[in-house]
Amino acid sequence: MTTVRPFARDRAAVARAWGRQGNDRLTASVGLVLFVLLAVEAWTTLSLRSYLSLHMFLGLLLVPPVTLKLASTGWRAARYHTGNRAYRIAGPPKLPLRLLAPLLVASTLVLFGSGVGLIVGGHGGGWLQKVHATTFNIWGALIIVHVFAYLGHAFRRGTVDWRRQAGRIVPGARIRRALLGGALLAGVIVALATYPAQQAFHRERDESQGLRPAGTANSGLLQQEMDAASADADVAQGNAHPTMKLSTIGGSHVRFR
Repeated sequence: MTTVRPFARDRAAVARAWGRQGNDRLTASVGLVLFVLLAVEAWTTLSLRSYLSLHMFLGLLLVPPVTLKLASTGWRAARYHTGNRAYRIAGPPKLPLRLLAPLLVASTLVLFGSGVGLIVGGHGGGWLQKVHATTFNIWGALIIVHVFAYLGHAFRRGTVDWRRQAGRIVPGARIRRALLGGALLAGVIVALATYPAQQAFHRERDESQGLRPAGTANSGLLQQEMDAASADADVAQGNAHPTMKLSTIGGSHVRFR
């Protein structure tokens, strides 16, 4: 009868936790979360005039989870191409998806990079806005194919780490959950920390389009009404200049000789 030494047993557990199976679970769980958040982000583009604030906030919140997803898929590709046995046995994705992957990664980097650039320094739009809009159309077509190819697998594997006794077969469930939760928390921190820049984007965008902030026009009318009321009070008290008379033309109070 052979016994397994504790060191060998621990090494095997670590290999399963951070090997192909653990990476597969992490990639799938992050993918599920991104599926929901990106769906909301895409929905905001249907009416950016109304949902631009939400679009910007979600875009910044998505940066850390997207980075985690790129890291997990990049690790899988690196391990496969460096000859790791477990990844070699699992095999690569189907050829069309392998050809699609570099384009999807590149468009993702350009899309989020141009979006962050717009908020930080490109308030007036210009070429950054054109790059962002064009890349979104390309990325949208690629991500639709990606979602249809992997969504079923993500639902099957992405929820396993959230079940009871999830780490019995593949250890490391707590760490993988912590990585995903940490990425989401980091996203919220990034979005909140850049909120002043987001508001500055709105102000400069309105100014570049010749729009006054809400309430500016109303405050002007209020000031006119207050001036008119003050003039009425002067007339009633006999304080107006003897050669001046108050008249109303088109709803506005005017003094004339």
